[in-house]
Amino acid sequence: MDFNEHACCKTTDLHWEKSPADGVSRIHLEREAMESGHTTSFVKFEPNSFFPQHKHPQGEEIYVLDGMFSDENGDYPAGSYLRNPPGSQHKPFTKEGCTLFVKLEQFQPDDTEQIVLPPEAQQWSPGIGNLKVSSLHQHHTESTALVRWPENEVFQPHTHWGGEEIVVISGKFIDEFGEYPKGSWLRSPHMSKHFPRVEEETLILVKVGHLDVSDE
Repeated sequence: MDFNEHACCKTTDLHWEKSPADGVSRIHLEREAMESGHTTSFVKFEPNSFFPQHKHPQGEEIYVLDGMFSDENGDYPAGSYLRNPPGSQHKPFTKEGCTLFVKLEQFQPDDTEQIVLPPEAQQWSPGIGNLKVSSLHQHHTESTALVRWPENEVFQPHTHWGGEEIVVISGKFIDEFGEYPKGSWLRSPHMSKHFPRVEEETLILVKVGHLDVSDE
């Protein structure tokens, strides 16, 4: 996996692969050697499916894209953001079905905070221009947020120190390199640049400052 390269995946262009658990399928977006466990995926649970009890040696980050995700600690509706820190474990399941965006084994060693943010607990603030931003997590240079774009909003050209990763939750995100509808995943490397905009109301999940900067 080369984090110095741009990456883009659209769920409409990819096939869901069955996981070892019945009723659970995945689209792998990033995947390192199996021994590292480092993966980024879309994960789909069919109604009344579950995944066996398992541990997260280096943490798990989840955004619930649709449906209702659950584990022994609670229920998490669409729009919920979860961080299960290194060493945590759970047995996830769903009654109605759900789709998740999941990052496994990618926490910084000293990032031990557990976060459960359902939609009603997320606070929105004004961003640049007419954007609205809801901060979900920040640790050192790494930060994760939801960004809501109104119709026909144009952002300023900018550079990504530490890279940028985007999931298009609704609407369509656009830059000079392409158009990315709902279900798209993008990764831009350290010090990459672009000039983004939208034509329709759009919601994205954005993570910045978490990719390799060792060459700087």
